[in-house]
Amino acid sequence: MKPRIYIESTIPSYLVSKTSRDLIVAAHQEITQEWWKYKKNNFNIYISQLVLNEISFGDTELAKERLSAVKAFAELDITDEVTALASHILSTGIIPKKSCN
Repeated sequence: MKPRIYIESTIPSYLVSKTSRDLIVAAHQEITQEWWKYKKNNFNIYISQLVLNEISFGDTELAKERLSAVKAFAELDITDEVTALASHILSTGIIPKKSCN
């Protein structure tokens, strides 16, 4: 059985956006595109409605590309357990508060 992973909105965003002039962001984009091309099929990939909502915003054409890229992935339900896990992760400070707005 393939390993399961959950992807958040950064992955489809890096995948379809034009190459950034910021070297670190450009490196993240390249790594994401390489992973997508060569490794994605080694996993069962999941997303959530929250990700779909987030990648729907912004430039209309890029939003269409982001949504198209993830259309085959299974969608996870937002359960109480998921909400509790998200709250725990946020409480650790591993994700900066400015990223959660």
